[in-house]
Amino acid sequence: MYRVPLPVQGLALHAVFALPQPLRRVLAGPPIRRDGLELALDAQLLLRLMNLSGTNLTRGTPAEARAHLEQTRGLVAGTTFTGVRTRELDIPSDGEPVPARLYEPANLPTGSPLLVYLHGGGWVLGSIDSHDHVCRYLARNAQVRVLSVGYRLAPEHRFPAAAEDAFTAFRFAARNAETLGADPSAIAVGGDSAGANLAASICLQAMKKGPRPVFQLLFYPGTDATTRRRSRDVFADGFFLTDDDITWFLDHYSPDLAARRDPRLSVLLADDLRGLPPAYVATAGFDPLRDEGNAFADRLRDAGVPVVKRQHDDLMHGFVSFLNLGTRFREAVSEAAGALRTGLALRSRANVVDIFRPTA
Repeated sequence: MYRVPLPVQGLALHAVFALPQPLRRVLAGPPIRRDGLELALDAQLLLRLMNLSGTNLTRGTPAEARAHLEQTRGLVAGTTFTGVRTRELDIPSDGEPVPARLYEPANLPTGSPLLVYLHGGGWVLGSIDSHDHVCRYLARNAQVRVLSVGYRLAPEHRFPAAAEDAFTAFRFAARNAETLGADPSAIAVGGDSAGANLAASICLQAMKKGPRPVFQLLFYPGTDATTRRRSRDVFADGFFLTDDDITWFLDHYSPDLAARRDPRLSVLLADDLRGLPPAYVATAGFDPLRDEGNAFADRLRDAGVPVVKRQHDDLMHGFVSFLNLGTRFREAVSEAAGALRTGLALRSRANVVDIFRPTA
């Protein structure tokens, strides 16, 4: 039960971020520095407000945590991005159909690139709706169609259910690209956190069962469920995603410790990453998952995969979900949208025709 109606809380939150910088600094407190890095003011202010409101990703049971996320997601989403139409789809699978939503920017020509997007939430939380604003933003600013996938969640559906649904959705997109208005030769995969893990998993699975994605957009991916790296201790608490949260998510998704070595979950442990698609890997300096995300980018590079490893030193985990608050979060997502647009433009048949059209 909320004493202040949620719409009012949302207006107040956005009003705080619209205050002059000196006032926001007073509210946020002195700059936070750790591990040689300084947290962005927007990030520190948001964390301060979360702390005051008692926000917790993994409160109660999975059902209770999902309900809380659903109730509060509108607080940070802000105004819906215009110029993007949507339609609901059901993707056939061996079991129940996988729900999806197709985002299409206005005036985007047929035969343009497409991004298959997997939402974050530790394989337990999140939905197509929770990441609606992210998909709208990427569709509009990268000028791509986006197919957002509502994969099965744990603990009702444990590993490898989410990885299977993600791969099913990608294969559906590849086989039905023209029906979706997309270019079958320019289909990318992407996601944030657990969704980025699933996107990378798609790339590995596609090496054996093509077709293959042509680009992977990974926001702070979880890449190794077997090893505890330094960043998980340095940023164990106080920066949105906590050490306890990670344990909670993994215990629900893969309680079988031996199964955590499966490359569909721990993509960093795959024997061979050669031949994977080019990647943009964005990590956050104040994130317990930082080191494993960077390690995956390094392994891709060492395997000869073209990769941009972009560590946003001043941000924390989850920043794509906050792109409507302040300016710093949107700057980071905008940079990624530009990378996605460029990476896909180089593969799109439509762009090849445009670029090399004979001149009179």
